[in-house]
Amino acid sequence: MIRIGNASGFYGDRFSAFQEMLTGGELDVLTGDYLAELTMLILGRDRARDSSLGYARTFLSQMRACLGEALDRGVTIVVNAGGLNPAGLAAALTELAGTLGRPASIGYVTGDALDRPGALAANAYLGAFGIAECLRGGANIVVTGRVTDASLVVGPAIARYGWERTDFDRLAGATVAGHILECGTQATGGNFAFFTELADPLHPGFPIAEIEQDGSCVITKHRGTGGAVTVETVTAQLLYEIDSPDYLGPDVVTRFDSIRLTGTGPDRVSVGGVRGGPPPETLKVGVSSLGGFRNSMTFVLTGLDIDAKAALVRDQLTEAVGPDGLEFDLARTDHADPETTETASALLHVHLRDGDPKRAGRAFSQAVVELALGSYPGCTLTTPPGDAVPYGVFATELVAQRSVEHTAVLPDGGRVPIAAPPVMATPPARLSDPGARPRPTNKTTLRVPFGTVFGARSGDKGGDANVGVWARNDSRYEWLREFLTADRIRELLPETANLPIDRYELPNLRAVNLVIRGLLGPGVAGSTRFDPQAKALGEWLRARLVDIPEGTR
Repeated sequence: MIRIGNASGFYGDRFSAFQEMLTGGELDVLTGDYLAELTMLILGRDRARDSSLGYARTFLSQMRACLGEALDRGVTIVVNAGGLNPAGLAAALTELAGTLGRPASIGYVTGDALDRPGALAANAYLGAFGIAECLRGGANIVVTGRVTDASLVVGPAIARYGWERTDFDRLAGATVAGHILECGTQATGGNFAFFTELADPLHPGFPIAEIEQDGSCVITKHRGTGGAVTVETVTAQLLYEIDSPDYLGPDVVTRFDSIRLTGTGPDRVSVGGVRGGPPPETLKVGVSSLGGFRNSMTFVLTGLDIDAKAALVRDQLTEAVGPDGLEFDLARTDHADPETTETASALLHVHLRDGDPKRAGRAFSQAVVELALGSYPGCTLTTPPGDAVPYGVFATELVAQRSVEHTAVLPDGGRVPIAAPPVMATPPARLSDPGARPRPTNKTTLRVPFGTVFGARSGDKGGDANVGVWARNDSRYEWLREFLTADRIRELLPETANLPIDRYELPNLRAVNLVIRGLLGPGVAGSTRFDPQAKALGEWLRARLVDIPEGTR
C-alpha cells in the first residue's frame, strides 16, 4: 500500500504540522490543502498588488524548516499551495532548495486559470492525472493551482499503481480517501460533535490514508498523537461540505452512498466498497470577483424595550445614509432579570454594502457615531468608526473538460498535456427527497437537545450550506430518516424557512445530508451572517429541543 498523510487543511492551519508528520512515523507522501473559496480571493488580491505573488507563502516557510527532513526520509510532497501562481511557487522552491544546499526535483501543474474579464481569479477544478505525471517524471515535490482537494491524494495513488482513466472504482476509493484527509484534523477528532468523549482532544494528530491497489484504504494517524480515528470521526468528515451522494469530480463520479466503514483496531478505520462511474464532461469553475465595499458597526441595547430601541436605530440610520445596502441583525443575547450589564444587553449589528467606498466607509460609520447622544437610552457601541473594506463574491460556472489546457510541468522543464478523460457521461439526476413524515407512535417521548443523540457537521459551498447528520446506531437512524425532513429543518432552523432545501440519505453512513440553497448569499467573503461559513449550523441544530421516543436514546 501507499501511505499518504495530510499536514494542512486550510491556509493558516497548524504551522508545525509538516514537521510533526515527517518525524512522527512512516510516510510515503505528505499532502497539504491550502485553497478554499475565500483563499482564492485573498491570493487574487495579493497577485493584483504584486504579480510575482498569488501562492500560499506559508508553505514556503514550512519548507524552509523541513525540506531537508522530507528529502532525507524520501517523503514526496504534494500541495495545492501554488494557488494562482504555481509556476511562481515552483521557482521560489527551487531557489530555496539551492539556498539550503538541498536540491529538489520540483514539478507543477498548470492550466486551471481561465480568463474572465473583471474577475480577480477564475479557476477550473482540475483532476489528479497531472499530479501523477509529475511524480512519474521524477518530482519529489509537486505544487498545483486549483485542483480538487481530493486530487492531492488520488494523484500519488495513480502514480504508484498505474491506474487507468477508466479504473473508476479505484479512482473513487482514492477520492473518498482524499475527501477524508483534505481537512486535516477534522478526520481525527477536530471539530467533532462528541468531542467530550475523546480521551485526548487537545492536540489531534493529522490523518493518514493507507491506500491499497484496489482503491480501498485504512484511515489512521501517527502513533502517540492526540485525537482519535473512529468510524464516527471519519463519518463526520465524509459529511462535510458535500451535496448529492453522486460526488462529482473531474476524474470520476464517486458514489458516496456506496462507502462502507469498519473499525479494525485502535485509530484504524477501513474504507471500502466504494463505487465510481465516468466523470462529467464539464469542470467546475470558481470565479472570485470584487463585490464592492462593506462596513459594520454594533450597537449595545440594554434593558427594556429592546425591539423599540432597535427600530429607532433603523429609522435614524436609514434617514441618515439611505436604505440601499443597509442590513440590520438583532441578536437577542439579553436575559430576563439580569444580574450584569452584559446579560441585560442585546446586540444590533448594522452592515452596509455599496460600490462606493466613501458611502460604505466614513459616511456610514460616522453617521452611526453621531447617534451617540440622540438615540435610545443607554446608547453605546462596541466598534469605532472606520473605513470600508472590499469584499468578494464567489460564483461557479461550468466549462468543458476538453477546453482546459491541463498541463504537467516536469522537473526537467518538459511539459506534458493531460488529455480530457476518454470516457465521460452526464451523471443521472439525483432528485432530492423531502423525507417521510414520522409515523405515529405511542412511545413515551423525552424533550431533549437533538445533539444529545445525533452528531452533525456543516459547512459552506459558495452561497449554499450543508448540514450532515448521523445516527450512532441503526435504530436511531430509522427514527432520524423519518424525522429529519426538509420541512423539519425549516422548523428547527428558522433562518432557512424560505429557502430551497435538498435532502439525501446515506444509509451506509446512517446519515442524512441537507443542502440549504442560498443561505450564505454571495458566498463566504460577502456574507454578513453571524456564521458566514455555516461551520456552526450543525451545532445550532444539535442545540434545538426535540421530542425523541425513549427507546431511541
